[in-house]
Amino acid sequence: MIPIETLAAFFMASVLLALAPGPDNIFVLTQSALHGRLSGLLVTLGLCTGLIVHTTAVAFGVAVIFQASALAFMALKLLGAGYLLYLAWGAWRAGAAKINSGSGVGLSLGKLYRRGIIMNVTNPKVSIFFLAFLPQFADPTRGSLTLQMILLGGVFIIATILVFGSIALLAGALGSFLARSDKAQIVMNRVASLVFVGLALKLATTQR
Repeated sequence: MIPIETLAAFFMASVLLALAPGPDNIFVLTQSALHGRLSGLLVTLGLCTGLIVHTTAVAFGVAVIFQASALAFMALKLLGAGYLLYLAWGAWRAGAAKINSGSGVGLSLGKLYRRGIIMNVTNPKVSIFFLAFLPQFADPTRGSLTLQMILLGGVFIIATILVFGSIALLAGALGSFLARSDKAQIVMNRVASLVFVGLALKLATTQR
């Protein structure tokens, strides 16, 4: 199975990426700041429920691709590395996000949870990201690729719950800080960009 040091590296990369300002964590932040911590936590649970769907789809799909042929594996590797570099470029150029305090006002707790699921499941970029991100931490020589992908997806979900859950709990202070500190948001985006570049290089040099 996957070595502990590989899981640790994957977990740290997941945490850094979850910290980079984006529509999901800003939605969690604004809901918590406006309607209380429970609202933000329910959005977080909804988003992570959606991640289960993406993890399952990628786990079974990647296993087939890895086993299909060397050409298919090479195509996946190059497409994945290219997509990660595209994300890196976008993150590096991104400015400070505008925190819209009116987003989702008045939604019930159940609707917030469902919105989190829908936001995640209907976002094709999540599947593409998982398709590029998860395979580089898996190795066919370590056993079932499907099980490895499910394990990695589970670790990613745990990292997301910890980061987004912390954002929900600290929403008041964090929201005020990010709203007035464009520099902090830009720094986090630059860190995310460097993580994407590192992942792209690792993926490009991965052997079948």
